[in-house]
Amino acid sequence: MGISRRNFLKGTGLAAGTVALTGAQAQAGADAPEMRTKGLKTTTTVCPYCAVGCGMIVHTKDGRIVNIEGDPEHPINRGSLCSKGSAMFQVANNERRLTTVKYRAPGSDRWEEKSWEWAMDRIARLMKDSRDRQFIKTEKVNGKSYQVNRNDGMTFLGGAALDNEECYLWGKFSRAMGVGYLEHQARI
Repeated sequence: MGISRRNFLKGTGLAAGTVALTGAQAQAGADAPEMRTKGLKTTTTVCPYCAVGCGMIVHTKDGRIVNIEGDPEHPINRGSLCSKGSAMFQVANNERRLTTVKYRAPGSDRWEEKSWEWAMDRIARLMKDSRDRQFIKTEKVNGKSYQVNRNDGMTFLGGAALDNEECYLWGKFSRAMGVGYLEHQARI
């Protein structure tokens, strides 16, 4: 028995209608993205683990991360994440994760809890002291003196979590400190 043109079009229309209805029902399920994330605050970010810089979408509720997934509009990963990026949800929600500054004084055998203000002031003071101690204004080469304004006492290392603008500011700051040893995770 042959299929007529009319029966072929009827069958195709019936199949297309069935697929359309089945697809609409599947989208209304609990796993549909618009249902899972409804009412949550959505933020885009970059994965901090490696130099690739994959885009992530983070969903939060009451300040707590409830979902992390790859950003399908990000040009690098187009929605996919590696195992480390996928595990970011577990890291962010781990009750053992440190959220305060811990400090162990030189020679001490115990950790103390300090404020963020104390930590930032201490870091700034130590950086300033190191710069003052190690700063080289001039250097002689073949008997001729050259102005170098270099700080050999510290180095700066950037990471994948920095976006383009942050890397620019990071580079400017490190050069203002006289740091010549600049490196970025993407090149290591």
